[in-house]
Amino acid sequence: MTLMQTCLYSRHIAAGGKMVDFSGWQMPIHYGSQINEHTAVRERAGVFDVSHMTVIDVIGQDARAYLQHLLANDVDRLATLGQALYSAMLNHEGGVVDDLIVYRAPEGYRLVVNCGTREKDLAWLQQAAEGFAVEMMEQAELAMLAVQGPQALSVLNQVLPTDVAQRFKQLKPFECLFEDDLVVARTGYTGEKGAEVMLQKDAACALWDRLLEEGVMPIGLGARDTLRLEAGLNLYGSDMNESVKPSSCNLSWTVVHNGRNFIGEQALINRVPTETEHKMIGVILKERGVLRSGYPILCDGNQVGVITSGAFSPTLQSGIGFARVSVEETSLTQLSAEIRGKLVPVTAVSLPFVKQGKAVYQLLAD
Repeated sequence: MTLMQTCLYSRHIAAGGKMVDFSGWQMPIHYGSQINEHTAVRERAGVFDVSHMTVIDVIGQDARAYLQHLLANDVDRLATLGQALYSAMLNHEGGVVDDLIVYRAPEGYRLVVNCGTREKDLAWLQQAAEGFAVEMMEQAELAMLAVQGPQALSVLNQVLPTDVAQRFKQLKPFECLFEDDLVVARTGYTGEKGAEVMLQKDAACALWDRLLEEGVMPIGLGARDTLRLEAGLNLYGSDMNESVKPSSCNLSWTVVHNGRNFIGEQALINRVPTETEHKMIGVILKERGVLRSGYPILCDGNQVGVITSGAFSPTLQSGIGFARVSVEETSLTQLSAEIRGKLVPVTAVSLPFVKQGKAVYQLLAD
């Protein structure tokens, strides 16, 4: 299979990027040091190539009604142009088909969904559109950069066109501006201040070059994963999938029951009483080591959960992970992870672990 490349592929090679297969795309896992890249985003600013993400515009007279039916969150919260909303779209059993961000656009709405679920998502969007007067257009000609870190906003103000920079300064988190083919959104996947920029490919290459000239470090997929893990942000396919309901992956806050009858709502409402209830918590290793996806979580010798995502946290200097545990059977003060046959004690904590470079987790008690 021929792997796809973003318009920035040659820039990644020039910057020393180690390229890997990521959902069919050749993407940089790091540019020499994942730890240095992680630290750059926590302390200064970094730029990510996220052009592999799927951008879809939804237009038509029924666009709003369609998204009210499709999404678990309420798009009526997008009252004005430029507002953004995080949501899951669910299947009829209440499992997560994908998570996404939806933006209120000049002629409808813009969705940004995961690249690994592109074909499945496009098919699901078309299936759900039956009976609605809507049109969906994938914007494959666009590239996307994420600029994240405590200095990200100030750097962007320097490199964006002057008129755009003035408007950008006024944006709050989960707001964006549309300027012809340029979209600048106060969104991200790191727990830091920053923005995501959607623009034409030639303009994306020029912006990448300007950012590097200003000392912004290019960041690969490895640091992107540890940053999002510290920030308590789910990864589709690891922490959630079509068999996982929002309540089992810390997404209950994105589910709005207000009479819309969105896809999957009845399954959430009519949960079988005998069905085991799960929740997602953070865990921190009490000893040296690294938590990995699939490691069992035990309480009093019995498995009560599993690690869904795990890594070494450069900020906390500890092994951390997300653990999906059963609510009824679990003593949060007596948890261990099984690592290669050995039980290692873990501390149960709230999520996120880190926000804007600082530890913010709290210990969880029974």
